[in-house]
Amino acid sequence: MASRSLGGLSGSRCGGGGGGKKSLSARNAAVERRNLITVCRFSVKTLIDRSCFETIDDSSPEFNNFAAILEQILSHRLKGQVTWFGYESPRSFWDYIRVACRKVSQNCICSIENMENVSSSRAKGRAWIRVALMEKHLSEYISTALRDFKTTRRFYDDGAIVLGEEANMLAGMLLGLNAIDFSFCLKGEGLDGNFPAVIDYTPYLKFTQSSDSISSDEEELRTLGSSGSESSTPENVGPPFIMDENSWFNKCKRVKQKYQLTLEQKGYLEELLRLRENQLSESVSQNKILLQRIEDSDLAHKLEKEQLEYIIVELQDQLTVLKNNDLRSRQELTAHLTNQWPSPGALDVNAVALDTLLYRKHNKQWYEKSYQSLDQLSAEVSLSQTSLDPSHSQEGDGKQDTLNLITEGECGFKCT
Repeated sequence: MASRSLGGLSGSRCGGGGGGKKSLSARNAAVERRNLITVCRFSVKTLIDRSCFETIDDSSPEFNNFAAILEQILSHRLKGQVTWFGYESPRSFWDYIRVACRKVSQNCICSIENMENVSSSRAKGRAWIRVALMEKHLSEYISTALRDFKTTRRFYDDGAIVLGEEANMLAGMLLGLNAIDFSFCLKGEGLDGNFPAVIDYTPYLKFTQSSDSISSDEEELRTLGSSGSESSTPENVGPPFIMDENSWFNKCKRVKQKYQLTLEQKGYLEELLRLRENQLSESVSQNKILLQRIEDSDLAHKLEKEQLEYIIVELQDQLTVLKNNDLRSRQELTAHLTNQWPSPGALDVNAVALDTLLYRKHNKQWYEKSYQSLDQLSAEVSLSQTSLDPSHSQEGDGKQDTLNLITEGECGFKCT
């Protein structure tokens, strides 16, 4: 019975081992993600602090540590590339960035791809980090890549930092780096892709002892000194006080540095304020000059407008006079033509006389007729002129002349 109970106990323990391994693996993954995000936040803060005193370049240890941390974050649980033979070869985070960051406006992806001195994928990823920092667009690149969730799922396994809630924190903390002016050389040894990035945790592992802990240590040292040999003197409690003095000295030094930095910033801001005041005074004076010019232009425009209106009124008066004169001339011309031109009845009678004359000419009798005397010729010519004279415009006289002309024509025919 005892053996059976022991066997069942052992079996139950072994059966629960699978769940324990899974929970342990999940805990380890969560701790790993939390560690990387926390260290990344510390590295961003150290970069911002260091940028207040000096320019950040490739030789800065704070930057080298930040680049290693970001590379570890983007490479966390990154899927390998499957070959034709079914083997999975490791890949760099640059393969993911190259695809996911294409939608960023004015991106540097093509420039990184065309760099001659950078051949490996890891080196291109490191060059991209430097270029993005100099362009102040690193946060924008990361945010755009994380929004493309389909591509991110294709490149990373479950449990990756870029697939978890920590990804939003990453994009937010990188936004503070836009205030830093970076200066990098893209031909240095930092782009060598043959060696993996290693994070230095020592700058962030600082232990500060509380005041209660210090006082308890002092009491313990006094107790040990009094209960020990006679050679134990109170001088043994010196180091804690010395360390405390050193800490105060370091604090005072940091405060002094901050004070000097504040003074420099104050001088810079005062100089900038004076410059802005000068620019403002110049702008005000230029504004007054422009306003005066505008007023002068408005006055000149009003004068020109009044002159043009006066000219328009004058031209309208002249046009009215010309129209009246033209109308009067037309009326006079019409009256003159009406008085000089015969009536329609007289024109009909004169037309008949002209037809008779043309008929004579057509039959060649006009030229063959022999006039017996000059008086007869003159009478014929006068008769023709009388028939064409517009002064004889009455209808009765026209008819009488036409009858006389016809009678003479008949006599002429008979004589011939």
